[in-house]
Order: sequence, then C-alpha cells, then structure tokens
Amino acid sequence: MASRWRSAKKHTGTPADLVVVGLGNPGDKFAGSRHNVGAEAVEVLARRHGQSLGRSRQAALVAEMRVDGCRVVLAFPQTFMNKSGEAVRALVRRWSIVEHLDRLVVIHDELDLPPGRIKVKHGGGLAGHNGLASIKAHLHTAEFARIRIGVGKPPDPGSGADYVLKRPNRADRDLLDAAVQRAADAALALLKSPVEAVMNRFN
Repeated sequence: MASRWRSAKKHTGTPADLVVVGLGNPGDKFAGSRHNVGAEAVEVLARRHGQSLGRSRQAALVAEMRVDGCRVVLAFPQTFMNKSGEAVRALVRRWSIVEHLDRLVVIHDELDLPPGRIKVKHGGGLAGHNGLASIKAHLHTAEFARIRIGVGKPPDPGSGADYVLKRPNRADRDLLDAAVQRAADAALALLKSPVEAVMNRFN
C-alpha cells in the first residue's frame, strides 16, 4: 500500500530539506497544555528565525524559512490531534517529500518520559499516541523521525487523556519550557547530522 501511495502521489517540485511538524490541538482552549508542547517547539523555531506561522491549504499553520541555505518548513496541524495525519499527508505532498520521509520530523508530547526530558528516535512504536497513529495511518509508515518531549505520567493511570489536555503546574511548566527549546535545537540539528548522531547528542 505504501509503495502505491508514493507512486500515485509523487510530486515534481523541489523537495524541502526538512519538514518539522509540531503536534497539538488548535485553539486558545488548548494553548499551554501538555498535549501542545510539540506545537510550541515549532512556534519557537519560527520566532527564532523571524517568522510566524500562517494559514495554508494543508489544514495547518505553516512557515517556510532558510537555515544555512536549506529549505525548512514548520507546521502545526489544525485538524486536532487524532486527525494529525490528514494535515501531515498534505504537507509531505506539498513540499515534495513523499519519497523522502527521512526529512520529516514530528515533535510531540510523551507520557513515558519525565517532564522536561526529550528523546530523539526514528520509527518504532507509537506508545498509544493518537497523533502518531493518525500520521502512520495516512502515510502507511512509521519510519520518520520523532522528537519526544516528556510530560510525565498522570497520578491516575486512567486519566491520561484529561492529564495531557490540562496546563501543567509552575514547576513542570518551567521544565517543559526548557525542553521545548531543546527540542527545537534537536530538530534543526537533523538538518546537518544523521538521526543517530542527534540521538547521541540530545537523548
């Protein structure tokens, strides 16, 4: 199925060097929540380079910029977390990386890491993350880079959904702010270094 989708959707434009997607839910209601730390990371990257995310036809807020001569696309899907794959599929087609999914980086929250810890990985399991599951369903592969930002586990194991949709306390917020900055650094490091080297540096 993956090969059929790639051949049918091949794009002839010049591929972006890196497409960085930060996951989260749109709207002020969810801003600052644990679930939106991925979106915060792409917003940080945009601000660092004097850009702002704007609406696009790909159901995402998008900014395109040049970094050391490389074409970098930043995106925050506006489809809600469990439908993130709809926007990501459109983004990889628009920026011609359908056959270059090694250039896709997804930044997301991670319950299995303590608050403030980040971890870079390539492929692997989805750990029950609805955003990643949607992306895999639409791309027919999980073989893309991820930057996981730890938000910690909820006190009650059964309250994970409510936990990630809430804003953290001040202590955790300080840890998450530092992790968001570090995740932004890791994303751009993937421009110049293979994922294994970036893992060794940031994990």
